[in-house]
Amino acid sequence: MKSQHLRWLILIVLALIWGSSFILMKKALIELSPVQVGSLRMIFTSLVLIPIGFRGLKMINRKQWYYIVITALVGTFFPVFLFALAIQNIDSSIVSILNSLTPLNTLLVGAIFFGFSFLRKQFIGVLIGLTGALMLILKGADLNPDQNYAFAFLIVVASIGYAFNVNILKKHLSDLSALTITTGNFVVLLVPALFILSQTNFFQPGFIAQSSTSLFYLILLAVFGTAMAKTMFNKLVKISSPIFSSSVTYLIPIVAIFWGVMDGERIYFDQFLAGGFILLGVYLTNKGK
Repeated sequence: MKSQHLRWLILIVLALIWGSSFILMKKALIELSPVQVGSLRMIFTSLVLIPIGFRGLKMINRKQWYYIVITALVGTFFPVFLFALAIQNIDSSIVSILNSLTPLNTLLVGAIFFGFSFLRKQFIGVLIGLTGALMLILKGADLNPDQNYAFAFLIVVASIGYAFNVNILKKHLSDLSALTITTGNFVVLLVPALFILSQTNFFQPGFIAQSSTSLFYLILLAVFGTAMAKTMFNKLVKISSPIFSSSVTYLIPIVAIFWGVMDGERIYFDQFLAGGFILLGVYLTNKGK
């Protein structure tokens, strides 16, 4: 498959997987705390990835391990806790929309800290996509006036972490395979995640049995939404640009809103219109090289 077609295929599959991850987090938080959801997500993902990708770790040199640690922290460790905390207080579809800040932050971080250039049409596309995201946020605020939007700041912080993550991957780790990078990230995260989980009530007698339904959703989230998706995303960064890769966050809200409707949330014409703005932003951001 041509690289041009492959990157679009990966982008669409990632949008479907990550767009579904918000409803899975919402379901997992019914019986588990945000700290437990974040730590268990990393632990389950580590258990899946390490046996598969362990042999590739020998390809990582000492200097690259430095960047592996940084990307593990800013691209996974802090965001998984921030997202779990936000979803506990804000509707999951709104959180997915706020995640659309990532492409704009990726462009700005890349230009300011990494010396990457961008086209004028890319910047316009990011702004149009962001406008669509803001339209969706305002509509969500109208429908859910009692939600605590102070937690929206957590998603802003997470999106900045994602922006640094994707730019570091592109500039410093592009010669490593996607599986090797992802496995290295979770080798770094496994011990801290186990320690954090041990500080909760997760290992108290009977707690695991009482939380079996949430654990099922969390395992799905870890296997597909983290292990598989992170590997695919790292592959996407290698065969495309940081801006194109982060544009997946424009498509994620559309999938997340669909699951929200299936879960009993209401959808209005204005939200469909905003989704059109998001897709237009994706098109303009990625038009041409």
